[in-house]
Amino acid sequence: MNQMIYLKDVVTLRVDPDKCIGCGMCLEVCPHGVLELENRRVHMVNRDACMECGACGRNCPLGAVTVDAGVGCAAAVINSMLNIQGGACCCTIDAKNPTARKPGEICCG
Repeated sequence: MNQMIYLKDVVTLRVDPDKCIGCGMCLEVCPHGVLELENRRVHMVNRDACMECGACGRNCPLGAVTVDAGVGCAAAVINSMLNIQGGACCCTIDAKNPTARKPGEICCG
């Protein structure tokens, strides 16, 4: 069976192999086999298959794997329903100053 891809390039999953101790906890809890150990260090094998459940990050004892659970996929789906271009929202909008953005941020509002 082919691996499911949710949405391309919206996942917030990040890996810091320098923090990894090779325990494999992230691999144990990932329902889609997104991560793999190579030379006792974690790396991504299929980033777009991540459903952002957050289990990998919650179970990594040293924070080598992080993900903003549900942000990328959910934001991209909602934005597409609202006809907002640009995929996932990658910034925080300040309610007092909604047009304020940091350099390089992509905002959906």
